Amino acid sequence: MNKNKIDNNDINNLTFEEALEELEKITNDFETGESTLENAVNLYNRGVLLKKHCEQKLIEAKKKIDEVQLNNKDQENKKK
Repeated sequence: MNKNKIDNNDINNLTFEEALEELEKITNDFETGESTLENAVNLYNRGVLLKKHCEQKLIEAKKKIDEVQLNNKDQENKKK
């Protein structure tokens, strides 16, 4: 599979770290300026999807942390 081809299922299966690493590689590719226009557009589109994926993973992680904090607070209140 072409790494630059946009595939939502491929992106959805990435961990936060994998998506961030690929996003960093795309950023580096842009900085070199050696890409064709078509490839640059594909990279940009994939980068947008990777950014959204990373943001969603961060939201999910925050929800889990908030849930743990709430559960700990509830347990502390029950002990009092």
